[in-house]
Amino acid sequence: MKKEEIDKNLLPLTINGEHLSPVLPPGIKNYLIDIDGTICDDIPNEEPERMATAEVYPDALVTLNKWYDEGHVIFFFTSRTEEHRGVTEEWLKKHGFKYHGMLMGKPRGGNYHWIDNHLVKATRYRGKFTDLVEKEVTIQVFDDGKHE
Repeated sequence: MKKEEIDKNLLPLTINGEHLSPVLPPGIKNYLIDIDGTICDDIPNEEPERMATAEVYPDALVTLNKWYDEGHVIFFFTSRTEEHRGVTEEWLKKHGFKYHGMLMGKPRGGNYHWIDNHLVKATRYRGKFTDLVEKEVTIQVFDDGKHE
């Protein structure tokens, strides 16, 4: 699925007659995936010469390409800068990653807390890509009186 196809598949959303941001069809996910330390060796921006030769994590390649083939949206969200885009795209192509796009310049340092008006789920990478499984966890939410 190309980016244009993603846009065509978005479903309009209206509440009380007002248009809101569109949503993906049921069962389709937007995956935002880190690069360094998640799909390959962890390489800091200060050593860009290593980016072209990073070792790929094979289970990441298999799983992400499977998700892509299932119709999910795959975007890489990386702390690499725009000046690293070329070497990164070449590395992804060389290793056969299927993806829709890449967002550069993610803040460095970890400890992310994403706030959005859409449902957000997070999965911490701990050394292996697999199919996702259900697990109950405790999360922090705004005290809006609705704790779904």
